[in-house]
Amino acid sequence: MSRHRKIQGSRSKAVALIAAGAFTVAAAATAAAATWPATPAAPHGSSGPATGRAHEAGVGSLLTVTGQTLQMRAFEQSTASEALQAVQLRDQAAEISAARWNAARAQAARKLAARKLAAQEAAAAQATQNTATQNTGTAQPTPSATASAAPVASGSPQQIAQAMLGSFGWSSSQFSCLDPLWAHESGWSVSAYNAGSGAYGIPQALPGSRMASAGPDWQTNAATQIRWGLEYIKGTYGSPCGAWDHEQATGWY
Repeated sequence: MSRHRKIQGSRSKAVALIAAGAFTVAAAATAAAATWPATPAAPHGSSGPATGRAHEAGVGSLLTVTGQTLQMRAFEQSTASEALQAVQLRDQAAEISAARWNAARAQAARKLAARKLAAQEAAAAQATQNTATQNTGTAQPTPSATASAAPVASGSPQQIAQAMLGSFGWSSSQFSCLDPLWAHESGWSVSAYNAGSGAYGIPQALPGSRMASAGPDWQTNAATQIRWGLEYIKGTYGSPCGAWDHEQATGWY
C-alpha cells in the first residue's frame, strides 16, 4: 500500500512538471505570435494547409526579428568601436599638437637668446670702439721740442722712421715692432687711404687732416707723417712695441 502511494505521488509530480513546461512553451509561443504579422485566414472547410502556412509565416517572422536583433547588436558594437577609435585618434592628435607647440616654443626661446647675445656683443663692440675713438681724439700729438729738433731724414719711409727713433728716446730695436705695425696698417705708403674708415697715410691717421699738426705737407711728405705717427704712438702706447702688441690683440691701434 505504501509503495502504491509513492508511485502515484511520483506520477503526480511528473504530470505537474509536464503541465508547467507546456504552459511555458505556450506563453513563449503567444509572445512570439504577438510580434508576427497578420496572415490571411484559412478558407472555410480547410485545415492542414492553412495551418501549415501560418506556422511557416510565424517561424519566418521570428527568424527575421531575431536576425534584425543580431544585426542591430552588430551595428551597435561596430559604432562603439568606431567611436573608441575616434577618441583615440583625437587623443593622438592632441599629443602631436602639444609636442609641436613645445618644440616651437623651445626654438623661439633659442632664437630670442641668440638675438639677445648678439645685441650684447654688438653693444660691447660699439662701446670698445667709442672708447678707442675717444682715446684717439684726446691723444692728438703736438710737435715737441725734441721732434722739432730732429734732423730731417732722407731715404725710404722705413729709413726715415729708423732715423727718428732716437729723437723720441727709443732704441733701434723698436723698429722691429714699428715695421710690421705700419706695414699692416698702410704698407708704408704715403697715400694709403682706407675708404671704410677714412684713415690716411703711413700711420693711418683718422682723419688724415690730424697730421697737419706735424706740417702742412702732411698729404705727401713721408717724414711729416712719420713724425706725427711716432708722436701719437708715444702719447698713446709709450713705444712702437706697445702699439704693436695692441694691434695684435685687437686688430687696430
